Amino acid sequence: MTAPKFTTLGCRLNAYETEAMKELATAAGVRDAMVVNTCAVTAEAVRKAKKEIRKLRRDHPDAPIIVTGCAAQTEPETFAAMPEVTKIIGNTEKMQAETWAGMAPDLIGQTEAVQVDDIMSVTETAGHLIDGFGTRSRAYVQVQNGCDHRCTFCIIPYGRGNSRSVPAGVVVDQIKRLVDTGYNEVVLTGVDLTSWGADLPATPKLGDLVMRILKLVPDLPRLRISSIDSIEVDENLMQAIATEPRLMPHLHLSLQHGDDLILKRMKRRHLRDDAIRFSEEARKLRPDMTFGADIIAGFPTETEAHFENSLKLVDDCALTWLHVFPYSPRQGTPAARMPAVNGKDIKARAARLRAAGDAAVTKHLASQQGATHRVLMENPRMGRTEQFTEVTFDTDQPESQIVTAKITGQTDTQLLSSSG
Repeated sequence: MTAPKFTTLGCRLNAYETEAMKELATAAGVRDAMVVNTCAVTAEAVRKAKKEIRKLRRDHPDAPIIVTGCAAQTEPETFAAMPEVTKIIGNTEKMQAETWAGMAPDLIGQTEAVQVDDIMSVTETAGHLIDGFGTRSRAYVQVQNGCDHRCTFCIIPYGRGNSRSVPAGVVVDQIKRLVDTGYNEVVLTGVDLTSWGADLPATPKLGDLVMRILKLVPDLPRLRISSIDSIEVDENLMQAIATEPRLMPHLHLSLQHGDDLILKRMKRRHLRDDAIRFSEEARKLRPDMTFGADIIAGFPTETEAHFENSLKLVDDCALTWLHVFPYSPRQGTPAARMPAVNGKDIKARAARLRAAGDAAVTKHLASQQGATHRVLMENPRMGRTEQFTEVTFDTDQPESQIVTAKITGQTDTQLLSSSG
């Protein structure tokens, strides 16, 4: 018998939870199973999950197939209807040891085929699950799960539940352990990171957590935060951006669109000028700041003029790293009932946004020529700057260490260095 094989689809948080599930499954003695940790962010993500399940059944005709993750949580009936699927477990259940105990070879046929409870009833999130998920140089720490907001296009709250925070003391203790084992960078992750603390005593803010980590873990060289909602950024986080060089100058913004009317139809909490104002203020406080952003192309009712406002946002907010999502309707969301944009127009607009993103990357890379950077090595020939830009080297560098490098060239997507 062999250890279970895990397939992860979707976000970094899913990947983190897969590592935790591996430990739970191993401890429970699960063997010979295929586990698919699904994503529900788009209809395409669900199609990919179904395709992967069918492929696993062809390749492993006798193995139990266990499906979990956001798509399993939001539409368990879809996977229950697939003859290839043995078990379906929800996002809460997948983090519980007793669930995996029921997946042991002698028990898997004796437990319920569908174990998916009401995610909205969950009031806590798991704290310390695993230490050291990520590369040998960079670790990811889950500090929050779920979302209290109800954007009209988004199914994720129904897969993740309401917002729950990991207490600051638990986070600090985990980061101390990671630093003690040699990690040089920690990334804080969550579904709606800037809502961290709202459910904790005294309702602290994300900036309070960041400042506490930097104060109580002085040996941590680099702290990074993942995607944030700029309208929820608090004063302490802005203070950290301005004064803490160990907080990395790279922020990924959940913008979604650049037109006020579409933002209102999305039920976002910010307007176009809010996004521009935040990016200008952050760059003023930290001139080397770079931004990534999520932008949706072809949201229902989007006209060419609406789309142009998204396109112009790339320059207006000085965005560099774009994640472009062609809109796809998710059943059960309000946006799915709104007048749709022609599919060819959606595809063309997404392509134009990606081209604008490519041009922004080229501009950023060109601006770094001759500069000197501190680069965290992910493997002997590639590392990342503080702005998360990849740098490739022509000679081997010490893996997982931070090296000083002068930039001597560029490709379409990377910086080049001949020194370290």
